[in-house]
This record gives sequence, structure tokens and C-alpha cells, in this order.
Amino acid sequence: MLPFFAFRNPSVGQQEKPKEKGFKKIFDGKSLKGWEGDPAYWRVENGTIVGEITPATVLKRNHFLIWRGGQPADFEFKADVKITKAGNTGVNYRSEELLPDLPFALKGYQADIDGNNRYTGQNYEERARTTLAYRGEISVINEQTDPELKNNLRTLAQRNNWTARQVKGSLGHSDSLKTSIKSEDWNELHIVAKGNHLLHYINGVLMSDVTDLDQVNGKASGWLGMQVHVGPPMKVEYKNIRLKTLK
Repeated sequence: MLPFFAFRNPSVGQQEKPKEKGFKKIFDGKSLKGWEGDPAYWRVENGTIVGEITPATVLKRNHFLIWRGGQPADFEFKADVKITKAGNTGVNYRSEELLPDLPFALKGYQADIDGNNRYTGQNYEERARTTLAYRGEISVINEQTDPELKNNLRTLAQRNNWTARQVKGSLGHSDSLKTSIKSEDWNELHIVAKGNHLLHYINGVLMSDVTDLDQVNGKASGWLGMQVHVGPPMKVEYKNIRLKTLK
């Protein structure tokens, strides 16, 4: 596989980004054109996409704002994110919709983000195999051959952790990596998904590295969306959202 190098981007937090080769904006800064979600939780305000839970709109399950421009396979995704201390969000990719039973619900890989930065940067599979790599881990997800496992994931998902994985290396201690993440301020999320190799960066620092050998449960393409998570009132903002297709 081609190597990916972490870098720091000094422009994080600015309203405009310099042009990057191959990246296209997928949010126009004015409207939710090209996106679909429940307007009770999602809106555009001051050039950002806002996801908010209020005392009047408390969630019973997680909701997503879904990008309808395609179902990316190999890609890079970048966005600036700011979240309140009590908040919990994430960007899902290569995900399935759970229609008709659960509108605006996604199942799939997630670049996790939370206001306390306990989970920010890890790879968590929403409604599926749970944690694939904690922050600081280089992990390999073991190959599976039994298609019935898809319907009985709890046999290998214990304490919110997928046990059929191997930690092959370290990117640094989770607490040390956490110092690169700004609390209640803008941070740049960068996802690289190429083949079965999934990388999550925050502010140019590689936070988790997953190689997924599980062809029973892994996904090669799917929907992209941002999450508002069950919990107390919170607010998350996304801006400078852009996507690059990889060949």
C-alpha cells in the first residue's frame, strides 16, 4: 500500500481553505442542497452545518445528515469540526441505510468525535462491529468466513470492542495524541479510505490506522454522513467539507 504521511495544517479554523488538488466542496456554505436529514436536528447557520439537540428535541436514537452525491469507495474526506463539551458526533462512511425502519440511520465505519475527546480519532463501526481501533492503535481486523456472523455480531463484540482484531502497532499513547485536539474549538478531520486501509487524522496527526481483512462484514463503498448522538443537549458544527476520489 502507498504510505500516508501525517502533516500539520496551520490554516485549521479559518473560514476558507487553500485549494487542494483533487478535492471538491460538497457543502455550498449556504444550504443543505445535496444533503438529507431531519430538520429538527440539522440546519445551516453562518456558513456551517449545525447539528443540535435541545431539551425539546432529545433523541431516542442516533440520527445522521446524509450526503446524497454518491456512495464513495476510495476517497479522502476533510472537514473542520467544532463540538460542545457534552457533544458526541462522528462522520460515517461506506455505510448502509437502515430503511424503511430507521430513517436517517447509518450502519458502517465512523471517524468518532466527542466533546470530551475521549473517543475522537478512533475507528468505531456504528451498529455493527463496534470499536475497530482505539486512538493510537494500528489494528488489523481478522478475516471472517462465516456469512452468518453478520446476523450475530455480539459473539465477537464485547464491551464495545471488536475482539476479532489484532493490535499490530502504536501511533502514540492516546493521552499524548489527545493534546493535538482542541477542546470546544475547530479541528480538522481527515479520513483516508483506500481499499481495506482506513486512516483517521485530526489536525494532521494520524490517530487510528485500520486494515480490514473481514470481507463478510467490511464495506468497500457506501453512504457518507454526519451524526448527532443520543445524549444531553449538544451542538456540533461542520464547515469546509470536501471530498477527493481516489483511483
